[in-house]
Amino acid sequence: MRVTPTTAFGLSCIRLDSDGATALVALHGGQLLSWVPADGRERLFLSDRAVFDGSAPIRGGIPVVFPQFGERGALRKHGFARDRAWTFDGQDGDAAVFALAGDGGDADWPHPFQLRLRVSLSAERLTLSLDVENTGAMPFAFTAALHTYLRVDDIASVVIEGLQGCDFEDSAAGGTLHRQYDYYVAFEGEALGAGIDHIYSDVVAPLALIDGNHRLDIEQDGFGDTVVWNPGQYPCARIGDLAPDDWRSFACVEAGQVLQAAVLAPGERWSGSLMLG
Repeated sequence: MRVTPTTAFGLSCIRLDSDGATALVALHGGQLLSWVPADGRERLFLSDRAVFDGSAPIRGGIPVVFPQFGERGALRKHGFARDRAWTFDGQDGDAAVFALAGDGGDADWPHPFQLRLRVSLSAERLTLSLDVENTGAMPFAFTAALHTYLRVDDIASVVIEGLQGCDFEDSAAGGTLHRQYDYYVAFEGEALGAGIDHIYSDVVAPLALIDGNHRLDIEQDGFGDTVVWNPGQYPCARIGDLAPDDWRSFACVEAGQVLQAAVLAPGERWSGSLMLG
């Protein structure tokens, strides 16, 4: 894999090239902005209205959510990792390594930590691995996710396989609990207008996103949950960094540790990975 420092959207980035595939990672947030397999088709959604000046999170790609998912705690929504400057720590085997560390001086989250994001690429496959290490003297709990925005041709034609039998929390309906009985999760009916925001627990089976004639296989390891999100037509119109029709062009299928926080004792490490291809 070839690794090249570059600039995109006014940001310092690292471009990855391997077997005809490319990926682009911004040091701001350690965030993947693009993934184009060897077939030349962009797989990630990045909003044309995304903000790249640091005043707001970047809408799209694969933001790193840490140490809080959503508004499930006292921190800002989705935590601070996606808003901070990461470093590129070189290559470890076939992976590019990005890092973010904290010394415990943050008043909102006073815990020393080390994050490492490993990104590897082949002709048709993208793999991300997130490591969280407690470098302090006291235990801490956290939630996390790889908030993956997958580009689709038409959300109304998209289904997700592999979640049947899983319980889920419907965040859009006040956190009510349900079970997924249908083989497919579809974006249809009311979900097209009001959106869908489900957190599926104990996800172990491989997933697949079917977008018309296109199929994307999704696997995760270490993360206990999968978040499926699309804002729908009406909420999307109220989101400033999305165009009114952008909801048609992406589906978020996120590997997450959300419903049950991970707890790390001093010196302990947690790892979660996401494979797309």
